[in-house]
Parts: sequence; structure tokens; C-alpha cells
Amino acid sequence: MTRPGFAAGRAAYRLAGSLVRRVADWALPPRCPGCGEPVEADHRFCAGCWGQLRFLDDMGCASCGLPIVPEAGREARCATCFASPPVHAGIHAAVAYGPIARELPIRLKHGGRIGVAETMAGPMARRMPEGAELLVPVPLHRWRLWRRGFNQAVLIGASLSRRTGVPMLRDGLVRVRATPLLRGLSPRQRRAAMASAFRVPDPARVAGRRVVLVDDVYTTGATTGACVRALLAAGAASVAILCWARVVEGADD
Repeated sequence: MTRPGFAAGRAAYRLAGSLVRRVADWALPPRCPGCGEPVEADHRFCAGCWGQLRFLDDMGCASCGLPIVPEAGREARCATCFASPPVHAGIHAAVAYGPIARELPIRLKHGGRIGVAETMAGPMARRMPEGAELLVPVPLHRWRLWRRGFNQAVLIGASLSRRTGVPMLRDGLVRVRATPLLRGLSPRQRRAAMASAFRVPDPARVAGRRVVLVDDVYTTGATTGACVRALLAAGAASVAILCWARVVEGADD
């Protein structure tokens, strides 16, 4: 039997918690993850930022996901993939890279706004590759992880796992050596810089699995390409790439 005083105390506690939340919502309203303007709910964009996002779908190249003419059909491949089929099982991006799409990873990685990972995971979950069995985040080198305090790909992957039910293997990949900044390097130099930078510490955990590699932004593919090759060498059945944004020719930069 519940004592009257205890029940009254619980009711007062719930009331106090509700009041605190209302005050916090009034003093610190949800803000647009793109520009910081107040919005009606967490993880919502204002109308202006929403209008600047270019959401991607499954009508792109069947190999790399780049948009191609709709008349080509779902199984069509772009000229590059037709000439040289990629080793990955597809690139699935939520949005095209642009001013607003770029702002979210910046706020997450350099502004410490870890809640933005949840914002990015929402549209990414709708792009989850069919048949996904395991999420593996792109790892950071230990020194960069120590400086930043978190790996953005792990935060995004954890949110994706909660939303989709696909399990995440946090340490499925490790970065065994620090790599230089890739900005300004040619494609050949980028691939050389990332060669042998990643290792699968426990191949048995990925062997035979349809893996989805999780990252925030896909640009030239040098980093994800090295991750894909390491996972396939460890015995993964296939490796698809899932990211928040990717560079698309003709998109605003």
C-alpha cells in the first residue's frame, strides 16, 4: 500500500519537473540546426534552411548513387561506374552537400553540438540500405578522438541503430595511423595517404555480414574507400556507405 505522504511527494516531484521543463523550453527554445533560429521542436529546420536542403533518393546510379536522369531507371549506372565498377555496395546519402548541409557537421564536430547527430540520423535512417545487418562507424585516430572528445560517426551510428534496429559495432574498424589532411591533395595522393590506415581488429564479427559504413560527409571517397577495402578483406559479405551529405555535381558549395 502506498503511503499518502509518499504519493504526494511523487506528485510534487513530477509537477516540479514539469515546471522546470517549461521554464527551460521558454528560456532555451529549440533552435534550427542550420542557422540557430528558434523553431517549434528539436531537430526541426526553419523554413529557410529546409528549403535549401536538397534531399536525395534512390533514383541515382545503382552503384554510386549519384543523381542521373530519371528515365534511366533504378538499375542504371553512371558512365564512371559502368567503366570501373566500385567495390562498395552503394553510397546512400540523405542530402546533397551545400551551405546548410555543410553547417551541421561543422556544428557537430567543431562546435560540440552533439545533439546534431540525432538531427542528421533522422533523414539518414530513411536511406538505410536494404538488408543491412551491421553498422560500422568510420573511426578517428586516437589522438584526434582525444582532442575532440567524441567520434561524430559513432554518435550518428548510435542514433541510426536506435531508429532502425540495425546493431552497431562501435570498434568494428580502428585507425592504426594518423593521416594528413586531404584537402588540396589529388585523388591519387588521397588514396596513397589513406592506404593501410584502417584495420578490422576482430574479423569474425564482420565476416559474412552485410555491413553499412557510417560517416557524416562523403567527398572523394578516399577515406571510406580505405575502410571498405579493410572490411571486405576481413570477410564482410558487402559494404555499403551511408552518410548525411555527399558532394553532387551542380549542388551549391
